[in-house]
Amino acid sequence: MNIPFAIIGTSKIAEEFFAASQGTDLVLRGICSRNIGRGQAFAEKLGCPDVAVFTSAEELAGAIGIQAVYVASPNSCHAAQCEALLNGGKHVLCEKIITENPQQLKHLQALARQNGLVYIEAIMYLHTPARQAVLDALPELGNIHTAHFDLSQLSSRYDALRAGELPNIFNPALAAGGWNDLGVYCAYPAVDFFGKPEHIAATMQLLNTGADGAGTAMLTYPDKLVTLTYSKLGQSCGVSQLMGDQGTLAITSLLHFQGITLYDRAGNATSLTKPLQKFEVMRYEAQAFCDYIAGRPTRVGYKYAGELALGVSELMEQARQQAQPVGAACKSPAILKYH
Repeated sequence: MNIPFAIIGTSKIAEEFFAASQGTDLVLRGICSRNIGRGQAFAEKLGCPDVAVFTSAEELAGAIGIQAVYVASPNSCHAAQCEALLNGGKHVLCEKIITENPQQLKHLQALARQNGLVYIEAIMYLHTPARQAVLDALPELGNIHTAHFDLSQLSSRYDALRAGELPNIFNPALAAGGWNDLGVYCAYPAVDFFGKPEHIAATMQLLNTGADGAGTAMLTYPDKLVTLTYSKLGQSCGVSQLMGDQGTLAITSLLHFQGITLYDRAGNATSLTKPLQKFEVMRYEAQAFCDYIAGRPTRVGYKYAGELALGVSELMEQARQQAQPVGAACKSPAILKYH
């Protein structure tokens, strides 16, 4: 079956998703951008100059012949755009973070159920064979008492921030910042593999824009401690690790869920993944979206994907609400105007 779909947004991630959609049931039929010229240029860049171009989610929601939408707009737009699309009868795959808070997510999940539509968060690792390989390997670790998930990636927009600009990714008005942009990649496997923690203690390093640039969250479980660390202010050269008394699982790239190695107590290493490009990893989520719409079997059930998204949203909201702030990390006087 063919699923005619549209993309909201013209960013790099939107371009990568289009590449990921190739080879699935998804067939591009529309682009949505606030600027019609930008939307037309993006369609041409993708090699699809004849697709329809829309300038609002509301306009797209009323379009006949488009069945599904991939949403890659700023975080602050997600809830309103997805509500319009769901009311318009469109299936929705929305980029992280799917909503700014769990209350919005609960509302939209209920709306999707009411309208018989698919509404999921675009989280790459969840639908990959690598996730199942990790789940299969967890018993070999023995008793897991500690785990550390890290995604620290120096932002390409950090120099612009230091120069006095306000890039979207550091603008709290757009629900941006390190926790929402990178921390979500740490929160997902923590909740997926271990469930909801009993207690959360978080610290966030604030920028003069009001957004967070880096931070930590300590998740306490009855039998383990799980630490989440993230940063857009520096580049990590380490790995994420799940450590048990019989072995350790190392994840080189939490972003793409790649470079996963199982080490036994003697230090013997077994690789659990093969190298993939980002669009290849994204193709798994694109295919899962198609399968949910078509009612086909999937690696991860639709109900579980929704419950997990809500659990992650609740964890992230709890961390935001009780996080202890650390003084501004960017001291450039040019930034002070954004206080």
